[in-house]
Amino acid sequence: MVRLALDAVAIPLRAANRLHAGTDSQNTVVWTNDDLEKLHALGLISIVGRIDEERPTSASAPGPYVRTQDPEWYAVQAAKLREELERRRAQLREYRQALEDARSLRKATGGMNLDESDIGITPRAAIEILERRVNEAQTELNALEDLARRNDIPPGTLRGQ
Repeated sequence: MVRLALDAVAIPLRAANRLHAGTDSQNTVVWTNDDLEKLHALGLISIVGRIDEERPTSASAPGPYVRTQDPEWYAVQAAKLREELERRRAQLREYRQALEDARSLRKATGGMNLDESDIGITPRAAIEILERRVNEAQTELNALEDLARRNDIPPGTLRGQ
């Protein structure tokens, strides 16, 4: 029993008598994690900071806002793209109907708005331009749906549900 008490006192004394890091000696002492644990258990050192396993997980601060994780952002973006897609589809329908009316001479049209950009020189070229616009809007909506799926956003969110 006495020997155990002497050993318990001798270990810290040997640690105290050893050369320490930062002294002017030629020998460098490297402390290992095991050495630090022994000294900490004896109450000779304090470990400042936390070890990774001891970090609290429940008290973590919320991370920065990431819009691709926000279901509301997806709903707003999908609504905008659906409106754009429907507007372009309506333009294409109206143009096709105007061409059909002109072919059958059912009613006279007021003419074509030549002030619009990308106006087609021929009716077929104009239809191709309008179809391309519809496809571009659909592609953007599909890309948004893919992004939402990768970020685990429920599918109904994009449909406004």
